[in-house]
Amino acid sequence: MEGAGDGSRCGLAFEVLDPAPVGVAVTSGPEHRLLYTNAMYRAQFGERPMGLPLEKAFAEYVQKRYGNLFDQVYETGEPVVLNAAPASMAGEGEERFFTSSLSRVSLEDGTHGVLVVTTEVTEQINATQEFRAIADERSRILRRYESLMRVSAEIIWVAGAEGEAIEPSPSWQRVTGQSWEEFQGQGWQQMLHPDDREPTMRAWWQAVHGGADIWEQVYRLRTADGCYRHFRAQAVPIRENGRIVEWVGTCTDIEQQWRDRRRQQVLDRATAATADLTSLPEMLGALADVIVPELADGCGVHLVTDLTSIRQGGVPFVVERLATSARSGLSRLPAYSEEHLPADNTLVRAVQQRRPLLKIFPKGAPPPNLAPADFQSWLTASEANSLLTLPVVVDGAVPAVVSAVTCGDRAPIGWDDIELLDEIFDHAHDALSNAIRFQRAQQVALALQHSLLAEPPTLPDLEITARYQASPSAAEVGGDWYDSFVLPDGVTVVAIGDVAGHDLGAAVAMSQLRNMLRALAMDRCEPPGEILTRLNLAMESLSDDVTATAALARVERVEGGHRLHYAVAGHPPPLLVTAEGESYFLDGAASPLLGFRHEQPCSSEVMPLPPRSTLLLYTDGLVERSGEHLDRGLERLRRLAGSLADEPIDAFCDNLLSGLPTSGQDDIAVIALRLPAEP
Repeated sequence: MEGAGDGSRCGLAFEVLDPAPVGVAVTSGPEHRLLYTNAMYRAQFGERPMGLPLEKAFAEYVQKRYGNLFDQVYETGEPVVLNAAPASMAGEGEERFFTSSLSRVSLEDGTHGVLVVTTEVTEQINATQEFRAIADERSRILRRYESLMRVSAEIIWVAGAEGEAIEPSPSWQRVTGQSWEEFQGQGWQQMLHPDDREPTMRAWWQAVHGGADIWEQVYRLRTADGCYRHFRAQAVPIRENGRIVEWVGTCTDIEQQWRDRRRQQVLDRATAATADLTSLPEMLGALADVIVPELADGCGVHLVTDLTSIRQGGVPFVVERLATSARSGLSRLPAYSEEHLPADNTLVRAVQQRRPLLKIFPKGAPPPNLAPADFQSWLTASEANSLLTLPVVVDGAVPAVVSAVTCGDRAPIGWDDIELLDEIFDHAHDALSNAIRFQRAQQVALALQHSLLAEPPTLPDLEITARYQASPSAAEVGGDWYDSFVLPDGVTVVAIGDVAGHDLGAAVAMSQLRNMLRALAMDRCEPPGEILTRLNLAMESLSDDVTATAALARVERVEGGHRLHYAVAGHPPPLLVTAEGESYFLDGAASPLLGFRHEQPCSSEVMPLPPRSTLLLYTDGLVERSGEHLDRGLERLRRLAGSLADEPIDAFCDNLLSGLPTSGQDDIAVIALRLPAEP
């Protein structure tokens, strides 16, 4: 219509548009006054008054952005097409859609206007929107599923009929950090804990090849942070025509459930283990066996026997190891050991601070002064990687310290395990409290006993070690004793004895007897048998009913080595262990026990001592067991002592105390002398 001639031709042109199947409208001038509408346009938008500006003629339809488009077309002459533009009239609830074209036209008076050609596409749009809504809903469901896969705590995976991973699993990669290239096939096995890999794969292959309806397994899975967590794996087969074509499975993180269940199981076992025990050492030993292997690979329990030294800065104090436990494959430390620890030792600091101390270190490389000497060596040999030192606080005191160790590739002890260990001892508090009262009484008696016994002398050529172990069933002092000293002529003396009874009277008689023996030995340089004879006479000044046994030995230096001059009065025979591991009892020079007048003096015997040999004196608590002949206990001692010939003398004594099955009804005293290697 651009360049139309006179007005009559222009009017005829408008009339030609009246039957058009599309809506047509014409506006004129910059105000876009409505000049013409055809029948279809009026059917679409209703009758409109001519001559009014567009925004007034279509006030209920026209929006500002459409007005701007009319201005744009009028000014530039560039046509504009609106595809499926929405239009709604006030009062109409349903939105309508139109596709329209706007182009500039020249009118008969030389002015310009805008030609609008429009067709309604509401039905098409509604149909399209329905299809689009369905597609969008499906897409949204897929996106939700994919998002759930990404953020879900569960791992979802697909395996082939032969059990191999055949599709990438974003959730597996998110949890484990393992890429698809590493995961596919059988690569997923590498993320299982080494101890769980073989049983898991055995169960998986049985399910795959056996056609199981469901497979379920709990295992530890290494997560992206390098730690292991417990997961429950479940899988079901997908069948086509009765044949398994693939497996679909999930892995659910059950670490917290597993921890809660394990916590209750451990507490129940600890309660059951200590239910019938009354002795503190027995209770702590039973708890050590619960801790290993559930929470640790190794465990040692030390009794704090010198309570006063804890409060004295810089003063070493004494601990007594009374129980150990180790998992299968690791050597087990002797259950008994007496340790004198410096003030800066980790065990000492844990007792002083009354809080657990956790040390994590490279495998097999513990820092120095972390534990007592033999325990420190065990940490290195066992490839330990962490040590927890946990003081046991009972009624405000620290009677014991628990040392829990992890070794090899096992993860170091964590704070969750420390809390569980605290719970174990909290649950056992009442039982431990009752036992500690007995233990405190026994510690007082033991302190009194030790005050009556002299420490062996330190000599340049001889090693001497003594041990005293109180009966766990008695809270009173006993009559066992040992002694060692150097005579004026330079000869070293070792002695041991046992006064009948287990009460304060026996302890007093023991102290008197030991002091008299030392005085008689220092008075004259005579054979041990004569000294024991004089001691027996001197005992007549004591109570009439005092009886005792004793063994006395002089270790004399002679040309080419040393010799032993000894006598025994009613006491178990001394044991001699050679450096090569041969062991035999010294049965000569045996006389009746002391406390009765003898017709004959006590006899003595002299024999050479081989280089690096060990002389052992002991009381009968080491070898006696109720209902068993003494010879069996003596033979056990002889064999065990021979096997320990090359151990340091301290370890030699500790291993004897922990390695022999004693009755627990009697105290035990031992004193051992190790000779030097002669040139």
